[in-house]
Amino acid sequence: METSKLSSKGQIIIPKPVREAHHWRAGMEFVIENVGDGILLRPRKPFPSTRLEDGVGCAGYKGPAKTLEEMEQGVLEDVRRKWREGEGR
Repeated sequence: METSKLSSKGQIIIPKPVREAHHWRAGMEFVIENVGDGILLRPRKPFPSTRLEDGVGCAGYKGPAKTLEEMEQGVLEDVRRKWREGEGR
């Protein structure tokens, strides 16, 4: 068991063996939660958790679902159009 003291600035040093075991590095942000008679310290995730369903529809397409072949054909047609218009050169 490791121990540490609370500084006058409210800081606690996390012992090196604990930091190394969790791969915690300087500058990481943590979420601190009150639990019972102590706290829970968790690394903050860089992005909020999301599900695929949360992102579906973000592109704004409202029509029927397209097959992979239809999507590939659409990309190919757009590349050809841009090439003809001089955008691809």
